[in-house]
Amino acid sequence: MPIAFHPEPDSDLDVDGTSTGRTGAVEHSPAAEDPAPVGPRRDPLTERILSRGDASVQATTFSSEADGEQYDLADRQALRRVAGLSTELEDVSEVEYRQLRLERVVLAGLYTSGNADEAETSLRELAALAETAGSEVLDGILQRRAHPDPATFLGKGKAAELADIVAESGADTVIADGELAPGQRRALEDIVKVKVIDRTALILDIFAQHAKSREGKAQVELAQLEYLLPRLRGWGESMSRQAGGQVGGAGAGMGSRGPGETKIELDRRRIRDRMAKLRREIRLMAPGREAQRADRRRHQVPAVAIAGYTNAGKSSLLNRLTGAGVLVENALFATLDPTVRRATTPDGREFTFADTVGFVRHLPTQLVEAFRSTLEEVGDSDLLLHVVDASHPDPEGQVTAVRTVLGEIEGFDVPEIVVLNKADLAAPETIARLRSQVEVSAVVSARTGEGIEELRELIAECLPRPAVEVDVVVPYSRGDLVSRAHTTGEVLAEEHLMEGTRVHALVDETLAAEMRTSS
Repeated sequence: MPIAFHPEPDSDLDVDGTSTGRTGAVEHSPAAEDPAPVGPRRDPLTERILSRGDASVQATTFSSEADGEQYDLADRQALRRVAGLSTELEDVSEVEYRQLRLERVVLAGLYTSGNADEAETSLRELAALAETAGSEVLDGILQRRAHPDPATFLGKGKAAELADIVAESGADTVIADGELAPGQRRALEDIVKVKVIDRTALILDIFAQHAKSREGKAQVELAQLEYLLPRLRGWGESMSRQAGGQVGGAGAGMGSRGPGETKIELDRRRIRDRMAKLRREIRLMAPGREAQRADRRRHQVPAVAIAGYTNAGKSSLLNRLTGAGVLVENALFATLDPTVRRATTPDGREFTFADTVGFVRHLPTQLVEAFRSTLEEVGDSDLLLHVVDASHPDPEGQVTAVRTVLGEIEGFDVPEIVVLNKADLAAPETIARLRSQVEVSAVVSARTGEGIEELRELIAECLPRPAVEVDVVVPYSRGDLVSRAHTTGEVLAEEHLMEGTRVHALVDETLAAEMRTSS
């Protein structure tokens, strides 16, 4: 269960005079009290915080019948990380050259603007991300500063307090709710004596776990390498020169001139070569997607893209609308690979649904670039279903985060329906407030099926309609044209005559020309 974080009212002062807040502090119990239970000791405030849930995460704990058998979910749960088993090196300075292994973590948040509630919401989301990656969240701290400390991200006093929390709770990782500069991470590791990662590295790790398709894996690897490249650092043998050529006695001879190449320079060159290869592979995969989109455009099949914040219920909604059987899990970024399914409007017109990757606050720029090809599915669609978790503590923040990422798509101008999901858990006043802020909206519950039929009708109204009116007699030998008029157009009247089928319909220009030629 994700942890909620609240700074204590009587927050202490850091060495620079800025206020700080600690949540989940570990206190030593007096000797006269009963022995402490196994695990980190928590004060009454923390126990109250831990007892709170996040309704936005609890909403999809169990899949509904509309989600199908969910075989992929069983496979994913069978591959969960096992706490306490790790093959990591003990030297935290080797962190750049290791795979991420999150087990027992402490969270550290810092906010320079806004209020404490917004910072707590962000930290709760970080806790959910950490649990999705397979870790156990033990504790968390928040600090209010005018700006991050350039050396240690947190202030020196708060960093020292964080080191005490880590030692008492037995954590092996600290996760910062922000992006750390290489120097900040190194300095913070020197203080807390355990591995330190930031929000970006955590999200990249989740993407690496959940990517299944060849393109998705290539996109995630490219994003990881872009993140890793500026964070490599050398020490010991990594800074030694790699001399080449024929070296004579006493270090003289051919190949000994010049500084040579260090191990870290060699690593950087290999990373750049790998990144170049991945970019070429992703470019080569693009024609396949473009061919599929071109085929849909040629047959005038409208496309509806489903986008929204992670864990807002996009996959559950797709399953409810189409019976796609897409994996549904109570986790952030549960599905990454886009899924396209065919559907029909109540009046019989065919169109496609495309489920896209979820968004999150402060989405790493590396991921935005790597998944730009996937986001093209949204930009090329005829209608956007923007799914919002109406039960979330900050739904407006989710809407802003999604629209910020979509704004980076060049020439993005797609009609939008804001779908307020999880209506069975949301407060009526919250739904009313959200509906007043958008032009077109629908209130649904993908879990219970509430509002789904109304959403289908709204989609049918918003989809583009064919503009060419035809009234022709189609020979019985060209029944395929009549079928296409039913699936891609709007048949106003139909009559069977001796010479063929008289069709009065609204169709696209290509089909209209074929029908007129055949008559």
